[in-house]
Amino acid sequence: MTRWQPSPFLRLCLVLHLLALGLFVARPALWPWLIGALIALHAVIASAGLLPRCRLLGRNLTRLPAAAIARGEIALTLDDGPDPEVTPQVLAILRRYGARATFFCIGEQAARYPELCRQMVQEGHAIENHGQRHRTFTAFSGLAGWRREIGEGQATLEALTGQRPRFYRAVAGLRNPFLDPCLHRAGLFLASWTRRGYDTRDKNPKAVYAKLARHLRAGDILLLHDGNAARDLNGQPVILDVLPRILDTLAERQLKPVTLRQAYEDRP
Repeated sequence: MTRWQPSPFLRLCLVLHLLALGLFVARPALWPWLIGALIALHAVIASAGLLPRCRLLGRNLTRLPAAAIARGEIALTLDDGPDPEVTPQVLAILRRYGARATFFCIGEQAARYPELCRQMVQEGHAIENHGQRHRTFTAFSGLAGWRREIGEGQATLEALTGQRPRFYRAVAGLRNPFLDPCLHRAGLFLASWTRRGYDTRDKNPKAVYAKLARHLRAGDILLLHDGNAARDLNGQPVILDVLPRILDTLAERQLKPVTLRQAYEDRP
């Protein structure tokens, strides 16, 4: 395994910290200004961690690679499952369209419903790591916390499916500078998205579809949820209305839904 290398932004942050320390040693009277500058710097670091698609803290996949774009591929990704009510219906829709998707599963959920995970793999879908417990405050973890959350998720999903996850998605996309070295050590890539429909909050299927379909093109990574899905006015999970519309649109635009693994394979 190659040695982890911090992003250019994190290298700059390290240099600025060392510079501040050197200035404090040379000119102690400057300490109020130095403290203020460091507070401002850490505010920028924190802001980067709150932006799911930001690359300042390390590698972050927001679109598929050039080869996948040339093949006219897009990636459907579904978070927070498996869900015993929604996931089987999602799988039935995907089966009807002959589409492949990537499921970012929560380790604890997967352990509760292992048969659904095995069905996903048997039907050609990919299961990737969404953490073991899906706790938002994981974004405030240090190295040990990230390693535990990611490592336990890896172990759970691999034991259930026989396949080791290759991608990781942080809860709500929230992270901090300690995540990237942990992912590198685990052999994982951080995957965010090109656009999302906010289908855990928006109860209007038409609005969710519009957010996903607007400017839809090859290379996009779309985010939906089979777990924690919002319900429309009739109590129906929003994704069950939105997913067929998206798949129809992809067919109309001659775009092929593939898993993230397929998109990153070297294929003709």
